[in-house]
Amino acid sequence: MTPMATFKNHPVLKSVRQALGRSATPTEIPAPPELDEPLIRLVHSDFGLPELFAARARENKMRVTFVSPEDAAPMLTARLKELGIASAAYPVSKLIDQLEILPALAAAGVSLLPWGPAALNPTYDVDAGITDAHAAVAETGSVVIRPTASHGRALSLVPNYHFILLEPKNFLPDLVDLFQKLPAENDPSGLILITGPSKTADIEMNLVTGVHGPGHIEIFILK
Repeated sequence: MTPMATFKNHPVLKSVRQALGRSATPTEIPAPPELDEPLIRLVHSDFGLPELFAARARENKMRVTFVSPEDAAPMLTARLKELGIASAAYPVSKLIDQLEILPALAAAGVSLLPWGPAALNPTYDVDAGITDAHAAVAETGSVVIRPTASHGRALSLVPNYHFILLEPKNFLPDLVDLFQKLPAENDPSGLILITGPSKTADIEMNLVTGVHGPGHIEIFILK
């Protein structure tokens, strides 16, 4: 008797078949039943994703502000001036251009560093990084940054302050949706998932913020 045949005739499996009213092992594997999305997902697609994301992000110690497109530039500029931020780095971004963020910051006297081949070392000297995002996961309150040649990963990992602009199209219900989305994009680059400011703890469990990355993250969600 082959090992597979021995396994099929195991007393435990015989007991299971008997309990199910079956006299033999099924020849075909039955299709699993279709379950309603709310039963199998913690967050489903018709939920208020921006509001859920904001609640989770605030739990993760990120500051979240809902803002209209018209108010994004003046509110972001006012926030930088309030925090005493004198310099900021930014990527190539259609969203940042459309919101006219850069002219507003320049008019307020903020020194601006565009991302480029020679921008990595100067990024260590700026106060803040200003970026858009690839996605935002509502279930965990995580922002997904996709580094590219025009959007260096240092912008969201090096400066002490990171300001993120989110569009309504950015939101995904949960990580299942994110990992279903990624293969279709065929992007070989790594992703950055940001779920709060950088934190670390020593052997005595003294928590320190901002050692290995931004210690302060603010998110502006466009309405």
